[in-house]
Order: sequence, then C-alpha cells, then structure tokens
Amino acid sequence: MNKIMRNSLKLPQKLMLLGSGELGKEFVIAAQRLGNYVIAVDRYANAPAMQVADCYEVISMLSADDLEAVVSKHQPDFIIPEIEAIRTEKLLEFEQRGITVIPTAAATNYTMNRDRIRELASQELGIRTAKYGYAVTLEELITASDKIGFPNVVKPVMSSSGKGQSVVQSQSEVEKAWIYAIANSRGDSQKVIVEEFINFDIEITLLTIKQWDAPTIFCPPIGHRQERGDYQESWQPAAIAEAKILDAQAIAQKVTDALGGAGIFGVEFFITEDEVIFSELSPRPHDTGMVTLISQNLNEFELHLRAILGLPIPHIELLGASASAVILASEKSDAVTFTGVADALSEKDVDIKLFGKPNAHPYRRMGVALAKGADVEEARQKATVAAGKIKLV
Repeated sequence: MNKIMRNSLKLPQKLMLLGSGELGKEFVIAAQRLGNYVIAVDRYANAPAMQVADCYEVISMLSADDLEAVVSKHQPDFIIPEIEAIRTEKLLEFEQRGITVIPTAAATNYTMNRDRIRELASQELGIRTAKYGYAVTLEELITASDKIGFPNVVKPVMSSSGKGQSVVQSQSEVEKAWIYAIANSRGDSQKVIVEEFINFDIEITLLTIKQWDAPTIFCPPIGHRQERGDYQESWQPAAIAEAKILDAQAIAQKVTDALGGAGIFGVEFFITEDEVIFSELSPRPHDTGMVTLISQNLNEFELHLRAILGLPIPHIELLGASASAVILASEKSDAVTFTGVADALSEKDVDIKLFGKPNAHPYRRMGVALAKGADVEEARQKATVAAGKIKLV
C-alpha cells in the first residue's frame, strides 16, 4: 500500500477478517461505521463478528485450499488476521498478489507462535525477556523445567486467550502442565514453551499503533490481572512511573519496527521494581484493550482501522479512570441466555457488552462489563460488581 494510494484512499474498502470472535466483532462495527465492506471468516458458524459483518464464510484457516478458495471468491483489499491458527504461508502468497495483509504477512508469520516472537526480541533485538526453553516431548519439558527452575510457566507456543497456561511449582506438576498445554494448543504445533516465573509488580499491555507514513503512537498503559492464563480484568491508566512507560514504549517501538506494516499491536510487559521485561506481542487488538471501549475517545478497534487504512489519528484522549471485568460461563450450554443485565446497567458509568457466542462452556468469555470511576480502584470495583450480576441461565 503506497503513499499515493493512502492519500487517495476511497471508501468503502473490502476487508476480510480471519477469525471472528469478540475482538473481531468490535472491529467490524468500527469498519462499518466508515462504510467498509467486511467478510468475517471463522471455523464455526454464527461467530460474534459474523453477526455484524456484510457476509461470512466458515472454513478451516489451517487449510491452504480453504483460504485460497475464500480469498479468490471475495478478492479483498485487506486481509486482517484476528487469531493465531492460520496457514500463514498462504498469507505470503496473497501479499505477493497485491493484497495487503495486516500488519504484513511476514509479521503475522512471526507472531503466530510464541517461540518466534520471543527469539526475535531476545536474540535478534537484545531485549530483556523471561528466561525460556522449548519442549516437544514430556521428557524435554522435564529437562527444560529443571534448567529454568521452579516456579515456572508452561504454555503452548500457539494458543488463544491464555489457554493451556500453567504455573508449575515443582517437578511433580510438570506432567500435568504438559498434558494441559498440548490439549489447548492451536494449529499444527505440539510444542510448548517454559518460562522463568517473573515476580512482577504489575503486568501491562501497551497498545502500540504503527502507521504507514506517520510516527508510532501509544495508548496510556493498561494494567491487567490474569487467572488460568486468561485476562479477568483490566484498567487504564496503569499506575507505573513515567520512566518505565518510556522504557516500555521504546521496547514496543523496537519490536514493531522490526515487524513492519501497520495496525495496532498489543505489547505485554512485566513491570518489576527494577525492570521493564518484554512478555508477548499480538499484532491486532488485545483482549485487555476492551477497556478502551469506555476509556478513550478512540477505542483500540477504531485505532486499528485508522492505522490499516492510513487515516489520521490526531489525538488519543483518556476520558478518565476506567476498567473492564470479564463475564464468564460456569457451565456448558447450547442455548445461551442471560439474567441480571438491567441490574448491572443501573449503576452510573457502567456498560455491558455481550458477545453473542452461540454456546458456552466453563470459563468461556461471554461478555465484558465496563466502568468509569473517580479513580482506578472505584472503576475496577464497579466493573467487577456489574460483571458479577450477569448470570448465564
């Protein structure tokens, strides 16, 4: 996408979204507000983004033939991955044909696996990360865990929303962690990563917006809390020193410059008393960034769209202390209904987003509560209370 094309960009553009979950749904809404045409693609029907897209396709994104067929049918201007499990070598082919892949086909290939992005950061760019090792068998994991030490963290190199992640306290827990990681691995990979456990003060996401022909810009840092490797709540702004924010921005820019392209990147960091430690990177909107649906003048999905299309982003404004809290399913259901929505919405400066997922299972993220407060603690409390009022029946 060259500068002349960006300066003379005409709307609508045809956007193909690969992955159609709740993040994709909000992106489709943002894209359609500027008149774009969106094809939502996923492995199952009636996924959240499909419910608001212009049309949808159900395919296996690990099938090169399926990807070829859907791209040939729709001829999109942009291909925008939303999940990790994609046959990324096909994206390189599509890019060579003149279709813009976000952020780039090469960057997507790098970031679909935790091992590649970790090696880019630590080995090629010299960025501080947690110590790590890999394993493709239980025996290799036992050896790598002993070398890293305990406690450590074990997770698949390819997964989504933290699935398959365990904190391992001793050698007796390694086999259980291996089984859980492999069971929740996405794609073809049967490989896990074991990492040093970082005793951090706070874990943050720095939403980093890389533009085609304008400077890289950042949202205020987002603090978040995880359980089972998946985010439970997030808040903005995160209370960290300005010097550490600048350190995180410098690291995020270094990594995203190496990846290239345009769009929003969710860059995760561990913040300790003494260090800013790179953790992970997603080349798309981040689940913890759903707080921006209430906290900013431009949310992360609107920022992603503007960066992709080369549209101006004159100013990112934090509207006040804000928080999000997830609404989780507690049991399996194929007929999802909710109670408590009216009660949750009765509180001032609280909003509820229900994702429209067609079925539920324990711990599946079904929605999110959003809140603003006089300070972060009040916002977190309001969001948590509101989320607790929503029940699946």
